[in-house]
Amino acid sequence: MILAAHQLHYLPWLRYFHKMASCDIFVVLDNIQFNKNGWQNRNKIKTPQGASLLTVPVLHQQAQSLSEVQIDNKQPWWRKHWGSLVQYYGKAPYFKEHEAFFEEIYRREWSRLNDLNYEILFYLVKALGLKTKMIRSSELSLRGEATERLVGISKDLGARAYLTGAYAVEVYLDKALFEREGVELVYQEFECPSYAQLYPEAGFIPDLSLVDLLFNCGPRSLEILQGTVIASPRPPSVGSR
Repeated sequence: MILAAHQLHYLPWLRYFHKMASCDIFVVLDNIQFNKNGWQNRNKIKTPQGASLLTVPVLHQQAQSLSEVQIDNKQPWWRKHWGSLVQYYGKAPYFKEHEAFFEEIYRREWSRLNDLNYEILFYLVKALGLKTKMIRSSELSLRGEATERLVGISKDLGARAYLTGAYAVEVYLDKALFEREGVELVYQEFECPSYAQLYPEAGFIPDLSLVDLLFNCGPRSLEILQGTVIASPRPPSVGSR
């Protein structure tokens, strides 16, 4: 059994769901430290001018847990995000199939970032047709930090292997600790698949939010996403994000 884990993100990009599709159990890290410079509250969509960043404004303190982060609703962020999806994807082939869900998302007032992100994540998983088992890290008894925590999760859930991205291997994962604890490391090799996007004048833009693929390709999205190499026994070179 292969396990993977990733932070809970806003409108996650393709690489996130490719990882989820490549494992048996996916642990959503929803109670680790918030990273204000990361992707927990932002992601990219495509416009005629290129990639555009959608950011959920948050109220947070130093070293605050992701589960405690509040959304700053004094800023009308929801208006911009919903308006952007309608403006830039309203003519996409499959936008209408998902319009009601996202309209409702941006009509509701959200207090906690995690609640918003989970609602979107669950919908996108269902829309893709993914069957991977998901577990919230907040439901587990975590111990240690970084690699120690991931090894502990893997062993507690009975995983023989842990699927990781290249960035983690280069930056913080202790490969020796996985080896000592008998958990094999396998590596996600992801090259963003080419697919039909709007605004060809802007060129093909990889690594956007999954909504770009979903709105453009609909029921073929998972097939397109899985058309890349899933895992390799060797570490890949570090790519974006």
